[in-house]
Amino acid sequence: MVSFEPGGGPTQSVSVSMHEGTIEAVRDRVGKRGISAYIERAVQRQIERDALDALIVDHEDRHGRISDEEILAAEAEMYGETDSARNAA
Repeated sequence: MVSFEPGGGPTQSVSVSMHEGTIEAVRDRVGKRGISAYIERAVQRQIERDALDALIVDHEDRHGRISDEEILAAEAEMYGETDSARNAA
């Protein structure tokens, strides 16, 4: 069996059950013809988040919990000094 990355391979129809309110909210945003693409993108984002969560769990299993100081340092490196980093100092 050939395996594809999320977003790869041919499309395939599946049936899913969703609450009417959710369907209406999606339809209001993208119209009737955009529902499949919208849900595809949402599922791909969730897969990415699940993979990141797994990486964090693996890292913490091997190295211990990531401290608030480490998080602030990483945010400062990525975004520059933030209000929360200034307040913590």
